[in-house]
Amino acid sequence: MNVQGKVFVVTGAGNGIAREVTLQLLAKGARVAGVDLNGKGLEETAARATAAAAGNRFTQHVVNITDREAVAALPAAVKEAHGPVDGLLNIAGVIQQFVKIIDLPFSEIEKVMNVNFWGVINTVKAFLPELVERPEAAIVNVSSMGAYAPVPGQAVYGASKAAVRLLTEALYAELMDTNISVTTIFPGAIATNIAQNSGVSIGATSTDKAAATKEDAPAHKTTPAPEAARQIIDALEKGKFRATVGSDATMMDRIARLSPKKATELIAKQMGDLLG
Repeated sequence: MNVQGKVFVVTGAGNGIAREVTLQLLAKGARVAGVDLNGKGLEETAARATAAAAGNRFTQHVVNITDREAVAALPAAVKEAHGPVDGLLNIAGVIQQFVKIIDLPFSEIEKVMNVNFWGVINTVKAFLPELVERPEAAIVNVSSMGAYAPVPGQAVYGASKAAVRLLTEALYAELMDTNISVTTIFPGAIATNIAQNSGVSIGATSTDKAAATKEDAPAHKTTPAPEAARQIIDALEKGKFRATVGSDATMMDRIARLSPKKATELIAKQMGDLLG
C-alpha cells in the first residue's frame, strides 16, 4: 500500500510507538485520525504534527477503546474529518502489574483484557464494514513477543496479546480474498512509557513493549520507538502477514518455533528479575 493520501486510524496515538507511527505516516503524506484516552497526549502529538507542517492532516479523537458505543461512533467522526478510512492500526495497549497470577487481582485482569483484546475487537468491528468497501485497505494489529515467549509476571498481558495474534490471523484468513491486507506485529522490548501509562511500577527494569524508558531498563536492551514505528509502517506498506520488531523478538520467535519449552525457560531466566 502506498500510504500517501490515504486515511488511517491509529489507536494509542497520544504516546509511544503509536505517536511515532502517526508522525511518520503524516511525514509520508497520509492523513491520520489519532485515537487515545489521553487528551493531553493527543494534544502533544498534534503539536508535533503542526511543527512538522502536517497538522492539517491530523485530528484528535479522545475515546476509550473499551467503550463500545464510543468506538462505534468513531467511523462517522473520522469520515467527516478526513473522508473514507483506508487503514486501521491498533497499537494502544497496557501491561499488568508485575506479579504472578496467584497475586493478580481480577480487576487488573479485566482491565488488561478489556484494553488489549476487547479494544481491538471494538475498533475492528466498527471500521471493517467501511474498509471492505475501499479499493485497497489494511488492518494492522500489534500483538507482542509475549504472545509466544511468556514473560514472568505478565501472564495476562501475554494472554491478551496471544488473543490479538489469533484474532488477527483469523481475520487474515477471512479476508484473504478481499482488498484488505491484515498484518500482525510482534514487538520485543521497545523504549516507551507504557508502564507509566498502565499505572504499573516495575522498579529498575522493564520488558517487551512495556519497557518504560531507556533509563528505566538498563538491564534489557530496547528498540527505540521511532525505529519500531518505521518497521511497523514498512510492514503496512508491504502488506506483510506478520513482522517482528527488534532483534529480541526475532530471536525468540525462532527459538519458540523450534522449542516452545526452551523459549519459555529462557525468558523466565532472563526476565525473572522483573518480579523482584
